[in-house]
Amino acid sequence: MSTLRHFLDFQQLEGTALRDILDRATAYKNGAKAPSLAGKTLALVFEKPSTRTRISFEVGMQAMDGKTVNLTQGDSQLGRGETIADTARVLSRYVDVIMLRTSEEKNLLEMAEHATVPVINGLTDASHPCQLMADVMTFEEHRGPIGKKRIAWCGDGNNVASTWIQASARFGFELRLACPPSRQPAQALLDWAAKAGGQISAFDDPLTAVADADCIVTDTWFSMGQSNGDGTRQLLGPYQVNDAVMQAAKKDAIFMHCLPAHRGEEVTASVIDGPQSVVWDEAENRLHAQKGILSWCLT
Repeated sequence: MSTLRHFLDFQQLEGTALRDILDRATAYKNGAKAPSLAGKTLALVFEKPSTRTRISFEVGMQAMDGKTVNLTQGDSQLGRGETIADTARVLSRYVDVIMLRTSEEKNLLEMAEHATVPVINGLTDASHPCQLMADVMTFEEHRGPIGKKRIAWCGDGNNVASTWIQASARFGFELRLACPPSRQPAQALLDWAAKAGGQISAFDDPLTAVADADCIVTDTWFSMGQSNGDGTRQLLGPYQVNDAVMQAAKKDAIFMHCLPAHRGEEVTASVIDGPQSVVWDEAENRLHAQKGILSWCLT
């Protein structure tokens, strides 16, 4: 059995491992010296573009004395038909850890299956665990331990929503989902979370979902490359996070969004730029979370 520490998604990691990573990230942010990764190289493989993922991993690795190599489809043979498996085998001969940001989850799993170094999930259409590490870290900075707290998600049941579902099971908080019936997360994931101890409820009405919530979360309505051809704006319009939604939650509820944001669509400017928003702390914590993930994978 492989002893590699892959960071793929929360379904494949126990809560103790996730808490270990968070403890590391918090300590590094608070001034603790991170372990040196001198002589180590991280390959950043992007099939989908990125701002926060790329910069946070690059800066985090460099802050720990390591090096990075960036690869897009135009920079490698992946865009010319080389298999994920062959790319994994080759990269493993050159680098010490691989971060893959891709569309299909099967690409990530194939990379991890054939790599002989740790693989990190930088995002797939199914999950975004690096983002959730920063999100949980941010919540706990502002509101204390997340266990037994109430989180409300409003909007599309996308990959970030799916990872919040996984996180509910791993960290022991209540998650209330307000998504259109046609954009609910996969039932198989909800079933897994229920068996794993997650406390998850689904609502048609956002105001009901956010009642007494400690935190409200949303995400963009359009993933990369999507358009409004399917009527997404009309479908998700009633799930916008606005002042009325925030007022229906706890008085001191915080607002989170993984960015990039589209003011006037999934969230109003008054909310994301308002006093309850912690999105800039959330964005910063991507850096500290990546350092925690890297140190967990490599030391």
